[in-house]
Parts: sequence; C-alpha cells; structure tokens
Amino acid sequence: MEFLTVALAVALPAMVSAFSQGWATTRAMDNMGRQPEAAGDIRSTLLVALAFMEALTLFAMIVAILIWTKV
Repeated sequence: MEFLTVALAVALPAMVSAFSQGWATTRAMDNMGRQPEAAGDIRSTLLVALAFMEALTLFAMIVAILIWTKV
C-alpha cells in the first residue's frame, strides 16, 4: 500500500503540473501573438508562474520520499 501512495504522490502532481504548464504556455503564446508589444511582460510573468508550478511538483516529490522512508 505504501508504494501505491508514493506512486500517486509523485504521479498525480506531475501530471497536473505538466498539463498546467502546457496550458499556461499555450495561452501565453496566444496572447503574445495578439499583443506583441506586451510580449516581454507576458514572458516574464509566464516564467515566474512556471517556476511556481514546478516547485509544487518538487515539493510533492519530497513528500513522497518522506512517505517512502517513513520519516
């Protein structure tokens, strides 16, 4: 049961993060195409948002490791 918990603790946040990052990037590229003058602001905001999304995935991995090692 513990392996299933660890697998889900890593897999679900990774899938949600990948979907969210793809969706955010798609929307950002669409908006950059519509408003080229705002591309710099959109790009910097996108990079910050992607960093937060990836950080949540890494935190989920850390929690999974803690569950696995029973700390």
